[in-house]
Amino acid sequence: MPITALYASLLAPLFLYLAFRVIRVRRTIRVAIGDGGNAGLLRAMRVHANFAEYVPMTLVLIGLAESLQTKHWLLHAMGLALLAGRIVHAAGVSRTHENFALRVTGIATTFTVLGVAAVACLVGALGRVVV
Repeated sequence: MPITALYASLLAPLFLYLAFRVIRVRRTIRVAIGDGGNAGLLRAMRVHANFAEYVPMTLVLIGLAESLQTKHWLLHAMGLALLAGRIVHAAGVSRTHENFALRVTGIATTFTVLGVAAVACLVGALGRVVV
């Protein structure tokens, strides 16, 4: 699954960046567990958690679609859209004065990729099911 591997490897640095931001805020305000009532830490944690909540399942579906011989152009379109959507979402939500348009665009893009990948898997699987 080289196409899925490509996009997973491009998403990993963003995941690490978001994790290191949480660590940096934790160190700065000296909060080891939870958010300590700090709005900035809570926001950083949620941006990181949102990535962790949606990206793995989406990559699994893209990988499964790839294993079912989905067209390469569609796999690349999904991978690029997922990457862009996650960057846009993180940029929108990371700000103290959140950019709601970026947040909505990012999550809508992520949801679209998740849905398209699920449909690609369904179509690919139904084409191979032996009854």
